[in-house]
Amino acid sequence: MATSSPPETAPPVEGRAKGGGVIVVQTLADRICGIVRERIVAGTLGGDGPIRQDALAAELGVSKIPLREALARLEQEGLLHGVANRGYTVGAMTVGQAEEIYGLRLRLEPAAAARAALIADGEEQARVRTTFEALDRAATGDLPRVALCNRQFHMAMVRPVRQPLTIQIIRQLAVLAERYVVAHLQPAGRDARAHLEHREQIEAFLARDADRLKALLGAHIQSTLDDLKGGLQAAP
Repeated sequence: MATSSPPETAPPVEGRAKGGGVIVVQTLADRICGIVRERIVAGTLGGDGPIRQDALAAELGVSKIPLREALARLEQEGLLHGVANRGYTVGAMTVGQAEEIYGLRLRLEPAAAARAALIADGEEQARVRTTFEALDRAATGDLPRVALCNRQFHMAMVRPVRQPLTIQIIRQLAVLAERYVVAHLQPAGRDARAHLEHREQIEAFLARDADRLKALLGAHIQSTLDDLKGGLQAAP
């Protein structure tokens, strides 16, 4: 069944309203992209064969043109692989990819968040609080939702750095990491540990304690990678 895409599942198109507020506009391809991304993260789309575009378009009640646009965008994000004359397939989760994603996050994200903490204004600090509260409220049984809220929280700590290229790269890594976040949180007790680590991170961010935040975030990303490697290596 088709669902509406949650906030931040696709890059929005922004315009200015008459009173100065921001209007966020999503195209049909944006919405389809969000729905398909959700299903990839949840593990309900994909498998060994190519995506059946006719069936998916019929299920979503859309034509194949915006669906193809959405699938092409997800290929650019790295969530799908395009195969000539076969369409798109969902790539397998592997130790090698996890090491690459989380290794790059380790190099970029802790330092960016630490710099951001020092220069964030009041509105940006409030955004970090809001995303943490949303992550706190997310039901542990709905792991794809938790993964989305987790991405929004991590990105809220990075965006105040005001370095567009750095933000873009970290966002792409965060999108690729969502499937791995779901896998990481499945064993009992992992969600409670992650919650405590996120609480420590937000406290350091709001206190503008850059050194502590950098250390906490680095340890958080590394421990997640270590858990993932153990789980993926043990998987059949």
